[in-house]
Amino acid sequence: MAALSLSRKKNASRNAAVERKNLITVCRFSVKTLIDRSCFETIDDSAPEFLNFASILEQILSHRLKGQLTWFGYESPRSFWDYIRVACTKVSHSCICSIENMENVSSSRAKGRAWIRVALMEKRLSEYITAALRDYKTTRRFYDDGAIVLGEEANMLAGMLLGLNAIDFSFCLKGEGLDGSYPAVIDYTPYLKFTQSSDSISSDEEELRTLGSSGSESSTPENIGPPFAMDENSWYNKCKRVEQKYRLALEQKGYLEELVRLREVQLSDSVTQNKLLLQRIKDTELNHKLEKEQLEYIIVELQDQLKSYHRFGHLSADASLSQISFDPGHSQDGNGKHDSSRLSGGKEETPSLLGLCGSLTSVASYKSLASLKSSECLASPTTEMTSPGLTPS
Repeated sequence: MAALSLSRKKNASRNAAVERKNLITVCRFSVKTLIDRSCFETIDDSAPEFLNFASILEQILSHRLKGQLTWFGYESPRSFWDYIRVACTKVSHSCICSIENMENVSSSRAKGRAWIRVALMEKRLSEYITAALRDYKTTRRFYDDGAIVLGEEANMLAGMLLGLNAIDFSFCLKGEGLDGSYPAVIDYTPYLKFTQSSDSISSDEEELRTLGSSGSESSTPENIGPPFAMDENSWYNKCKRVEQKYRLALEQKGYLEELVRLREVQLSDSVTQNKLLLQRIKDTELNHKLEKEQLEYIIVELQDQLKSYHRFGHLSADASLSQISFDPGHSQDGNGKHDSSRLSGGKEETPSLLGLCGSLTSVASYKSLASLKSSECLASPTTEMTSPGLTPS
């Protein structure tokens, strides 16, 4: 039992070592493909080489990352951004605070992906990784034993990322690449070589033909003898080689089927999101149409109210002017000014004349008053006082 557990531990450690080596190797290949692609065009979010590199780097930084213990003792998953945010606080003029305060990025995984893009645009990704790895205490607190960032591969990672400083990146921090709901999927297809020479094909066919002929000949009694016994080891080795090649082809087939399945899932999710976006666009257009109609109706009402206001203003102005022109108490002199001297200076007219003037409300009555004053039918105290030959009694 102890030997079985020991063998399991050895197998687990060997698998972890193979996983670390494969991730570092694939990361080196992705950096090389990025450098080759940058010679012809600018690298942005649409480049498949960058998307693969970002997925590989995310897998490396998330390798054997510890979870966060809650108050109830449960372990919740954690993103590599939690480690970068703490380990890179001592980096001068870092982008950590700006990414932490981004409004359109909410999840921790999305902030980590935004940090990768900003660090590449700043040409400081290797500097951030080196500063984080130097803080060994924080790294040890966030990762379990066997993690890539705790092994010798970490120094290789910081060194190979240094070559990315020669590339000019251009990213949009509001695109779909920052969606934290999708996991990072690595595409190993560009790094696999499916080369098979004609010699190997002929040898495989020869081996299969030989195996088939040996099986048919072995059923005949005349071929049973010492020659078959002498070549038993060679036949066994050939069978082993064919079986090994079959298993390798079967594993590649399984990988490709899994890759196709992931692509189908992503395609179905994209179709669903596309339908939702189209429905949202239709709703937005309908709302905009309704708002436009309401605004047009409001504009027509305001124009009608403005016309009625101008019409009412003209009528009120005409009424006020006519009232002023017909009011005898507001008579004007030749210069258009009110004759206030009659009201303030001199003697007042008789009460009977004032009453008569106050009762007149039309132009005709006003003219009749003027005719009465001119015909001397009515004598005022002022005329009697100023007439020659008359003395006041």
